[in-house]
Amino acid sequence: MNLTRVRSVFISDVHLGTRACQAESLLGFLRDYSAEHLFMVGDIVDFWAMKREVRWTAAQNTVVQKILRRARHGEKVTFIPGNHDEALREHVGIRFGEIALVGEHVHTMADGKRYLVIHGDEFDQVTRYHRWIAVLGDIAYNGLVRVNVWLSWLRRRLGIAGYWSLAGYAKRKVKLAVSFVGDFERSVARAVRDRGLDGVICGHIHVAAMRKVDGIDYVNCGDWVDSCTAIVEHHDGRLELIEWGKREAAPIDADLVATLQSLATLQPRAGATATEHRASRDSPSRSA
Repeated sequence: MNLTRVRSVFISDVHLGTRACQAESLLGFLRDYSAEHLFMVGDIVDFWAMKREVRWTAAQNTVVQKILRRARHGEKVTFIPGNHDEALREHVGIRFGEIALVGEHVHTMADGKRYLVIHGDEFDQVTRYHRWIAVLGDIAYNGLVRVNVWLSWLRRRLGIAGYWSLAGYAKRKVKLAVSFVGDFERSVARAVRDRGLDGVICGHIHVAAMRKVDGIDYVNCGDWVDSCTAIVEHHDGRLELIEWGKREAAPIDADLVATLQSLATLQPRAGATATEHRASRDSPSRSA
């Protein structure tokens, strides 16, 4: 295992306690990346979904234990609650063991830039003022993610390489979703610019991104229910979007594909029996 040491790791929208949580993938990422700072940027535990159904797997338990272990061993772990784990906001300002619970955080990068780290639901008008619509949307989104699990299994069985997200496809194609994402990004960027900061690192909308929005560095961690993405800060202050879901969906070996295609095109000579064909294939070459 090649352990990559970075300055900071940012993850959000893990949704522990749900069927959709990709805990095994998150464990793989955490095993490969160690850091001085670990920021959990909201919706780490999904209390909304757990009111309807609790799906707590052994892998999810291991995720919690691994984060606690890293905190005990000196990694600075900061938990910023989101709307799905908003019950924890009542305890902002205290520490759970070695984990600091805060409402937001201004993080200074190694290069001196200052970024606001927030979950981002406060910029979502639906979540703030129409909670029932948000809950219905959450149920519909989880349904898409469940279907995507079966589609991913089918693609692997058919030998189709690469990762494809049904939920992500819907977000890109449905005009209302595209408009929502754009409005969210601009609202966040405007608030950060008004505070005189260089950028923002958030989550909430499950759309990983790293780009300039109205002159502000807009960074979104994505999620660990669908795309399996995270943000890392390198020791020079450079940020990188890690698309772990695509890494896991490794393509079929090219040499193996070529060999199978060659075998498929082999044809025995006309009139040859199956026994003769096998004998000619297995016999040593005359020139040998």
